[in-house]
Amino acid sequence: MTPSLLVPLRIACLAGAVGLMAAGSVQAGKVYRWTDADGVTHYGDHQPQAPTSPVTELATTNEVDAVARLRVENEAGRTLAWVDNRLAGPIEVSVTASGLAVPPARATVPAHGSALVSVLEAAPPGQSPHYELRVDRVVPGDPRARPADVEYRLPLDMPELDIQQGFGGAFSHGDRENRHAIDFGAPIGTPVLAARDGVVMRTEGGFDQAGLDPDQYLERANFIRILHDDGSMALYAHLAEGGVHVRVGQRVQAGQRIGLSGNTGYTTGPHLHFVVQANRGMRLESLPIRLRGPGGVVQFALPR
Repeated sequence: MTPSLLVPLRIACLAGAVGLMAAGSVQAGKVYRWTDADGVTHYGDHQPQAPTSPVTELATTNEVDAVARLRVENEAGRTLAWVDNRLAGPIEVSVTASGLAVPPARATVPAHGSALVSVLEAAPPGQSPHYELRVDRVVPGDPRARPADVEYRLPLDMPELDIQQGFGGAFSHGDRENRHAIDFGAPIGTPVLAARDGVVMRTEGGFDQAGLDPDQYLERANFIRILHDDGSMALYAHLAEGGVHVRVGQRVQAGQRIGLSGNTGYTTGPHLHFVVQANRGMRLESLPIRLRGPGGVVQFALPR
């Protein structure tokens, strides 16, 4: 099974919609940062009533996450919030607000790019300036992508295939992200090959354990995510510790060795979880695919 790919950006922040003046306002000149009891970092124009950690007054701030960086700036009486994408592929972010009459907002940020996600003016006299906006989720991929119907190479260098779980598998292939995933049984250390040309968007290779406790292991699988030219993305998951042999931003060719299979994260045993996904608007959906092997095209079908 793959880890959840709706990556939580563990911060509450100033944000809105790309290129849109937020339908709310703040008091100019001060931005505060604090961390609550759950470990979530907050930014706001007012100090919390009962802070559980020291409160820092900021004029400009940076918050770094594995996926994105938030920048909050004060400029000529306005508060500007930017999101910097740290991935080698586009991301979509979702923002909700409390204290401001604005609906949830979305923004798409290009690979290694930035987006101004909110501009908040100073509060008029007599209006409450209190607000708090929160980045809820970060989803990889561009929702405007239109994936092509192509054949993929087999992602493993093995003489015979061992399909442990196919499309719609009862154990972990029931959600939209994984419905068209394939689990290939493979001994630890089996070479993993790129199934299609693309750019390495994100990797994780430092985990060394596996188990069936989702709270402990669901987000602890080693993986490689590769962005294809049509905006779709392939995920190769449960790789061995140190089994990532490519770097973020690297261009790879179909058939190129990119890593080693393993047994990390939420899994019952050594295997490679392979799935092609697309961003369908703040959610990942898996795509049905065809794989070409030595004996021809291997096709899969959802169970009835």
